[in-house]
Amino acid sequence: MTATLNTELLANMLRAKRGKTGLRTVAEEMGDVSVATLSRIEQGKVPDVDTFIKICRWLDVPTDTFVVRNEGETLSQTDNQQTIVAHLRAERELDPETIQMLVKLVNLAYTTKSPRPVSEKQE
Repeated sequence: MTATLNTELLANMLRAKRGKTGLRTVAEEMGDVSVATLSRIEQGKVPDVDTFIKICRWLDVPTDTFVVRNEGETLSQTDNQQTIVAHLRAERELDPETIQMLVKLVNLAYTTKSPRPVSEKQE
């Protein structure tokens, strides 16, 4: 299996979470990440593994969120859930409270076993 890193999603989520917070402040929060490195990542560059892991921890998302598998490879239910949540967190037009509520809704939908729909015509 080969995979690539979705650097666009990573950059969007990094920008979305930091909002108006400066790169210097975010770099300090992450620890041992330079401002220049964060700037390059926001421009779509691929980070080194250590930096990537620190960013994922800071974003509070699993590293698999940004892994793109080749065509023909199927995603598991967990992969789908993580992808949806990642896209929600990267959304820039919704306010953070709305995003949090939608993330909770998605997580609930994936953890709740919904009963099969009852057909309208039961005998």
